[in-house]
Amino acid sequence: MSDGPVIVTAHVGAREALPGARLAAALGPGPFACIFLFISPEADLRSLLAESAFSAPVIGCTTAGELSDEGYSEGGIVALGLPERYFATDLLLVEDLAAIDREDIIGRLIRSRQGLMAARPGWEHEFAFLMVDGLSIREDELTAALAAGLGPVPLFGGSAADGTRFRETFVIHGGRALRNAAVLAMVRSRCRARVFNIDHLTPTDLRMVVTSADPANRIVRQINGEPAAQEYARLLGKDPGQLDTFTFAAHPVVVRIGGRHHVRAIQRVAPNGDLIFFSAIDEGLVLTLAEPQDMVTHLEQELAQLSRNAAPEAILACDCILRRMEALEKQKTGAVSAILRANRVVGFSTYGEQLNSMHVNQTMTGVAIYPPGV
Repeated sequence: MSDGPVIVTAHVGAREALPGARLAAALGPGPFACIFLFISPEADLRSLLAESAFSAPVIGCTTAGELSDEGYSEGGIVALGLPERYFATDLLLVEDLAAIDREDIIGRLIRSRQGLMAARPGWEHEFAFLMVDGLSIREDELTAALAAGLGPVPLFGGSAADGTRFRETFVIHGGRALRNAAVLAMVRSRCRARVFNIDHLTPTDLRMVVTSADPANRIVRQINGEPAAQEYARLLGKDPGQLDTFTFAAHPVVVRIGGRHHVRAIQRVAPNGDLIFFSAIDEGLVLTLAEPQDMVTHLEQELAQLSRNAAPEAILACDCILRRMEALEKQKTGAVSAILRANRVVGFSTYGEQLNSMHVNQTMTGVAIYPPGV
């Protein structure tokens, strides 16, 4: 039997007066093991953090839109509280992504997991939730290091965002807004938790080869020996001047890794015609053009699978900005929002998602949390 909500959420406008106090009041007294905040770039971060409104540890990040009680929403702050009666957490900060110390991270993760197991030996369920600076270009290296220390604990997460501006992204930890950083919540629970990853893309037969690239900066200079943006546009039958975020969302490219296709999403076209990607890219990589299925039907089916035997109490999700852009372009935002509301999905739109040892794009990645005993 449940003795209160497994997950508590709240949502306020980013520009409201004292948004932290409003969120804290809406969440209620708790006590909470941890509170997650998903914050529109429209918010005054300094003022929000200066409020010190919460009585529990707080982590969070900036967004490219929020997933709230409205479904897709923008210009708000979403709070999610994990009550202590169901969850125990340990928060790990990686403060400098330019100097990732793999051995230190592995050691910290092992100690964290052992500590949570000792504190809650009767609780059997674990997951790790990551938020990372979405402009750091270090997600791939970070997730590889984290996976080595997590063992069987499933990891998911999202890259902090800045709307569609791509100027500055922040993660929140210890009352500070940090750049070039990441924060990981190690979570142990008496509630069953299922980490998932979905996308609605189908590979086509059209392939292209990266023939010149700057992997350190995720830049592709040439495809098939031709200027990258020009060749990508040619393959789509478009003028290079027509390429924009909507084009990239509608015509993604994927790579085959471990028997599955994973998106290597294009962020933007550089002034010189290079293509700048959201995730790891390298010379010699074979890219396959993918075409999206109907995202409304696909999302409804995939979330229904999570409720096959029992409905989750809530779903915490990291949803790629390109999915939101596709919904907007195809006038399906309302339909997608209705599905998100019906399935109690909360979270944020990202500049990329993390799943175990991988940094991926154009997916919804998250955790479904079920009532105790289900």
